[in-house]
Amino acid sequence: GINAEYGKQWYQRRVRVLYGQSIGTVPTIDLASRYEVRAVILHSPLSSGLRVACPDTKKTWCFDVFPSIEKISSVQAPTLIIHGTEDEVIDFSAGLQLYERCPKPVDPLWVEGAGHNDIELYAVYLDRLKSFLEKDLATK
Repeated sequence: GINAEYGKQWYQRRVRVLYGQSIGTVPTIDLASRYEVRAVILHSPLSSGLRVACPDTKKTWCFDVFPSIEKISSVQAPTLIIHGTEDEVIDFSAGLQLYERCPKPVDPLWVEGAGHNDIELYAVYLDRLKSFLEKDLATK
């Protein structure tokens, strides 16, 4: 009926930018791999649950419940990856791995010297977010 059509039109007009931080990047990547979204921002992402626990893991195993490294290739939206080079919780290499497999990456933000919980304290963080939303998405 009319309400269903209005709801569909409203949904289609909305700008859908998914933002995930740390463990929140897991559902963000999952949703973006299955649904059309305008953009994705991954802040201190993990490549997989097993790779966080066992950093030398090179293969995705069937019991890895957070296989973001396998799902990122299905994300068809422009994707900004943000990661601190001194992240003490999720190794910086996780951000690099996701970036390398991402089909539509934009220039990432590697915050030199930032850890897992202090990226927002660096001025470059807000500058890059603003640039992504105002410039990178304007050209896509």
